[in-house]
Amino acid sequence: MRCPSAWPGSCARRSRVPAAERAVTAFAPGRVNLIGEHTDYNDGLCLPFAIERGVTVTATAAGGTAIEVRARDLGESDRIEPRGQAAGNDGVGWRAFARGVVGELRRAGVELPGARLDISGDLPRGAGLGSSAALSVSLCLALLELAGESTSLDRMALALLCARVENDWVGVPSGLLDQLAVLFGEPGRALRLDMRSALVEPVGLDLGGWRLALLDSGARRKLAGSGYEERRAECERACRELGVASLRDARVEDVATLPAPLDARARHVLCENDRVEATIEAVTASDFERLGTLLNASHASLRDDFDVSVPEVEATIERAAHAGARGARIHGGGFGGQVLALFGPATGLPDDATPVAPSAGAPPARARD
Repeated sequence: MRCPSAWPGSCARRSRVPAAERAVTAFAPGRVNLIGEHTDYNDGLCLPFAIERGVTVTATAAGGTAIEVRARDLGESDRIEPRGQAAGNDGVGWRAFARGVVGELRRAGVELPGARLDISGDLPRGAGLGSSAALSVSLCLALLELAGESTSLDRMALALLCARVENDWVGVPSGLLDQLAVLFGEPGRALRLDMRSALVEPVGLDLGGWRLALLDSGARRKLAGSGYEERRAECERACRELGVASLRDARVEDVATLPAPLDARARHVLCENDRVEATIEAVTASDFERLGTLLNASHASLRDDFDVSVPEVEATIERAAHAGARGARIHGGGFGGQVLALFGPATGLPDDATPVAPSAGAPPARARD
């Protein structure tokens, strides 16, 4: 099915004039990507799902036109003036997201009132769980609700806006996977994302007694300025060499003619797309042994063909296997972060493992009690 245009209940009455001290709260979840890494910006296929943990933003109407922002978990604050310029900082880190959201909403014609924003959350930063998308989405939802404009952008438009924040304001050339997973997630289901057609298809993810869990490698990741940009550039070079618009159009036999490392980069993308479809077949048939094999194959490809693993991740993969995992792979864009592992019904989870399961996507913002 195509992406629906609005959340359930989003057409309920909204005040377009923010009252003094009116407060709203918005929540956006993080996400786990079951399989399909580095395929989103190549017009490929992905299979993510939203999780329970996420980011919460409380917005309170205030006088004037400036927007005060406080990151509670960090003990830091910021002030964004009407023209979108942040005062007293260089606009990096979380501040770049806040300034970008304000700037993009104003560019979209949303008249934002003066406000105080409080950001908190239980989603670890730099762990490959979509914390950036959760932050952008929750900021957008809170500000739109406070401005009385909660129905002015449908979910796809909001996903694109948040992607522009990450690309243009933060400097990460990421795809649209995280934003779509955060906004369209459903309980008990993963999402088959076709990044070329913007098609979102729910896929039941009933694992029975099997469990998915995250293990922290201990290596923090920072995609801006990391090898992530280099990998994306290599994929673009491979497309130019092959004369195709995206690697979705490439043929396996042509990929073999590319010089190294472009051949390996393209091979990963093509094979990862196939693994997404194979994973859907496996979970639909409750063939979880095959799912574990596919996770292992995805990791081998990300390690060997896409070269995004690090020693800490490899040690965590080995630790997961020793603990009885039937399959495990590096999770997210790579260069650190979490490992996603699949454990059978009779296998206990390691003490530091975090179980994950499909949860609901970001709901509409609501008035604070």
